[in-house]
Amino acid sequence: MPVITLPDGSKKEFDGAVTGFEVAKSIGEGLANAALMMEVDGKELDLTTTITADANIVFHTSKTEKGLDTLRHSTAHILAQAIKELYPTAQITIGPVIDNGFYYDVSFKEKIADKDLEKIEGRMKEIVKRDLPITREVWNRDEAVTFFKSIGEDYKAEIIADLPADETISLYRQGEGDSAFLDLCRGPHIPSTAKAGRHFKLQHMAGAYWRGDSNNEMLTRIYGTAWGSKDELKGYLRMLEESAKRDHRKIGPAMGLFHLQDIAMGQVFWHKKGWQMFLTLQEYIREKLKKHNYQEVNTPKIVDHSLYVKSGHWEKFSTGEIFEIHDGDKVMALKPMNCPCHIQVFNQGIKSYRDLPLRMSEFGTCMRNEAHGALHGLMRVRSMTQDDAHVFCTHAQITDEVLLLCELIKEVYADFGFDNVRVKFSDRPEMRVGSDEVWDKAEEALKKACEVAGLEWTLNPGEGAFYGPKLEFVLKDCIGRDWQCGTIQLDFNLPDRLDATFINEQGEKEVPVMIHRALLGSLERFSGILIENFVGHFPLWLAPQQMVAMGITEKQNPAVEKLVARLEAEGFRIEGDYRNEKVSYKIREHSVLRTPVQLVLGDREIENDTVTVRRLGSQKQTTMSVTDFIAAMHDEINTKALPIVENNEEAA
Repeated sequence: MPVITLPDGSKKEFDGAVTGFEVAKSIGEGLANAALMMEVDGKELDLTTTITADANIVFHTSKTEKGLDTLRHSTAHILAQAIKELYPTAQITIGPVIDNGFYYDVSFKEKIADKDLEKIEGRMKEIVKRDLPITREVWNRDEAVTFFKSIGEDYKAEIIADLPADETISLYRQGEGDSAFLDLCRGPHIPSTAKAGRHFKLQHMAGAYWRGDSNNEMLTRIYGTAWGSKDELKGYLRMLEESAKRDHRKIGPAMGLFHLQDIAMGQVFWHKKGWQMFLTLQEYIREKLKKHNYQEVNTPKIVDHSLYVKSGHWEKFSTGEIFEIHDGDKVMALKPMNCPCHIQVFNQGIKSYRDLPLRMSEFGTCMRNEAHGALHGLMRVRSMTQDDAHVFCTHAQITDEVLLLCELIKEVYADFGFDNVRVKFSDRPEMRVGSDEVWDKAEEALKKACEVAGLEWTLNPGEGAFYGPKLEFVLKDCIGRDWQCGTIQLDFNLPDRLDATFINEQGEKEVPVMIHRALLGSLERFSGILIENFVGHFPLWLAPQQMVAMGITEKQNPAVEKLVARLEAEGFRIEGDYRNEKVSYKIREHSVLRTPVQLVLGDREIENDTVTVRRLGSQKQTTMSVTDFIAAMHDEINTKALPIVENNEEAA
């Protein structure tokens, strides 16, 4: 007679074994219809799972993160079934859930194009309409390998063969009889295909190497999105349309900020204005760090690979992500990350506990051999500059240092207008260095620091760095997109592996704790985020060109030159437009270029030492004294004021 405890503390007693679906139905038809999966004593299970003992149950619908993930995962399986029905010779590989949707990697024998997605999506909707039951089966590993080979699914057979011998092999069957579709999966899944609803859409295709290895076959990756309601799907698709308008790969070159070329794949050609913005970001972070007593360093770009073998990075990035250079019989690496080099700086000379915490920062350029298909403008590059830092401290200093870092990250994001920030706690991954005992201590210490900081977080299981747990700071932009930027990683392993020590209060050698942290992450990527968030309409302090001055006619050019010189002397980034063009034409052109402030001088302004000011995003013009204008602009820059947009048509 199992007793079921619900999240509100209420209990339900049953005469015998009961399924999750039956428990949900006993609560109400509404829950029974909406529930997609459940957690039983913290374990995620199908609703069809039988419960035989007392248990705590949480039901998940499409309104919860876990329920929505299950919906999307099941929709990926429906995609795979639709592909097999339409293209029987295709082989399916993996189909995970990703942010806002899912994808499935497929090996097609015939050519397939984006135009075919509509046909596949139509078949998916047919499968949903059939209301096929989805059931879990446990198979013997060797039998599963034999089965998938027999139906021509060699990739699935390979995946199963690589699993540990004692691992449970679960398959999910969609439908019944000979027409049923079977797929390998841990689950859980929705109880039937009808539960997936019709609120999904296939979006686009891309290439992806099998297991991320360029030596393997190039597969076709089909991306899709799925939601719990029609309105949610429509809202997401509208956001995608808005995202396309804001694409930094279009806005950046149009503003003269940067360009990209295949001759330097995954690297950025920064132009004058873009580089100015990049340097402004860098200097902004540098000034923040000076207030927190960071020591800025710079470390080599080419390093003997033995350092990364010893640190564990070489094994972690063994899929070719590290660029190699061969110097005779020596193997060198283009620096993929800064942390091992910072430990080399720390190791010079004897350090005392009195020297800690030692905060070391670097705007270090790192190179990673990202796959061609993964590159995406500024968002995913091969050459990146990180606002990287490492704090060497004692165990007793961990909480205070994490607290300071959390405050610093939030302060930085607020300056850019990002007030909606979520935190994910990523714990130990499968591939890691260090003992479980060390990981237990690191995770406990980071959780304690979060508690003291009053930091709410959600668990991101298995996504920690290979050397320690981490906090991931996820900001939401003005159209609702999530961006993971800042990180705090607590590392008890690398300092030990790379022989870092300090003399403690007892006069003995002790290994320091190392806190890895980034505020913006990659400056290239953060620049792309800012371009899209502001649609190029940057805050005045950040804008690469803050102002442009012009006369109504060429007659005012001498006065314009004097005004430009005066404002340059005040530290503003300003240019004069002396062309023989109509002032209305110049205003339109500089609006397209997203110049925040346009200054116009006529005879009256020259006579009264005033200037007419027009702001990007506004049709209004204001005439004010030059002195008052200078004071107002300094105040706007010093307070990091965000742009006020009354009419964003010019800036879109």
